[in-house]
Amino acid sequence: MAKEVTSRSENYSQWYNDLVVKADLAEQSAVRGCMVIKPYGYAIWEKMQAELDSRFKATGVQNAYFPLFIPKSFFSREAEHVAGFAKECAVVTHHRLMNDPAGKGVVVDPEAKLEEELIVRPTSETIIWSTYKNWITSWRDLPILCNQWCNVVRWEMRTRLFLRTAEFLWQEGHTAHATSEEAQAKAEEMVGVYADFARNVMAMPVVVGHKSPNERFAGALDTLTIEAMMQDGKALQAGTSHFLGQNFAKSFDVTFTNREGRQEYVWATSWGVSTRLMGALIMSHSDDNGLVLPPKLAPIQVVMVPIYKNEEQRNAILDRMCEIKKELEASGHSVKIDDRDTLRPGFKFAEWELKGVPVRVAVGPNDLANGTVELARRDTLTKETTPVEGLAARIADLLDEIQKNIYAKAEAFRDSNIRKVDSWEEFKTEIQKGGFLLCHWDGTPETEQAIKDETKATIRCIPVDTVVCEEEGRCIYSGKPSKRRVIFAISY
Repeated sequence: MAKEVTSRSENYSQWYNDLVVKADLAEQSAVRGCMVIKPYGYAIWEKMQAELDSRFKATGVQNAYFPLFIPKSFFSREAEHVAGFAKECAVVTHHRLMNDPAGKGVVVDPEAKLEEELIVRPTSETIIWSTYKNWITSWRDLPILCNQWCNVVRWEMRTRLFLRTAEFLWQEGHTAHATSEEAQAKAEEMVGVYADFARNVMAMPVVVGHKSPNERFAGALDTLTIEAMMQDGKALQAGTSHFLGQNFAKSFDVTFTNREGRQEYVWATSWGVSTRLMGALIMSHSDDNGLVLPPKLAPIQVVMVPIYKNEEQRNAILDRMCEIKKELEASGHSVKIDDRDTLRPGFKFAEWELKGVPVRVAVGPNDLANGTVELARRDTLTKETTPVEGLAARIADLLDEIQKNIYAKAEAFRDSNIRKVDSWEEFKTEIQKGGFLLCHWDGTPETEQAIKDETKATIRCIPVDTVVCEEEGRCIYSGKPSKRRVIFAISY
């Protein structure tokens, strides 16, 4: 078939790139480092958005929108924050073009230089906290629980569709609180929302934990993360939630009068996930035949393919399929009838397999006569013949089975690739095999940086669930005492 993809064992990176393009998820654009998300890929992102958005709102969060452009002076107010993003910022310096006097197209009008240069947002803490100063005067104005769905720009030199692009889509929540305890509780609540979404919607097992100081968000006092393992054994940071303390409130002088009448600085959080989740979804579940989508995120949950020899059979089978489609849609399932008469059934089977549709229903003349259909599962590539009567209930059960099976398979892979390592020599060997290594670390950023410099491995998180790490030991690198293990891995 023309849409074959490279096998994972042959070249995992090429397999991923092939799959993104050939499954019609995205493609490179005319702008270096930026992507075009195609309708099928965007439909998956829309389902992710809807699932997350409803979860955010259930916690009291409201959506808002803030400017794309940020005055450069705002970034200089929070030194750690600007240091974290300075190398990735795109800067607007002029506001007009003009015809080139030499007749070579258009050039920047030198008289249109901005009084203050603008940063194209890499993240929105600074512009939002300058706004919150106008919204907050008293404890009665708190908490503020805002989220925005938007695009951001981080000028990446090495890009990869969905995983790392110069422009990407995301959501960023920004909350303001009267106390440190409230802000920390919100940061913990939101990482819990992300973990629930990853596990129960994406069918992707994740480890929740704290980032080490070296890996924290720029300007945060604490960063919570969900870390997932891809099929090549590399880690992927799938979402983060940050306790920002009072850093941004102090930078933008955001204070409030507390219940006792005293002035205090506001406490903050921020949290976000991006279209990187699309890359995580692909690499968690898909195989050499194409995408494997969990039913809860599949734009098409059931595809129906007619098999016929003549026009009379075609019409009769399509009539039956339309009846089945109505019944399935009434049960809340998304269904497509592939009635294209220019393609053979085998080609259609392969195409929908490549696109990861969870269930395929085929109906031929014998099925029509016998009151049956052929069901094919994308996750196991198995088939069964089942009666049309009771089909909606069978498919509902099947979709639930597929969702659970996809998660169980990913979890078994992840768990089988978590290993304890207790010596530096063993670490250097084991880290090349991929997976999560549970190791003792002495807690110093110097040791963490030395390990990264020598092996490219980073501390993915200090786990708070999934694995038990509380035990005495000695740091694999320095030999100094350690009270717990952390997760090291090579990451995307």
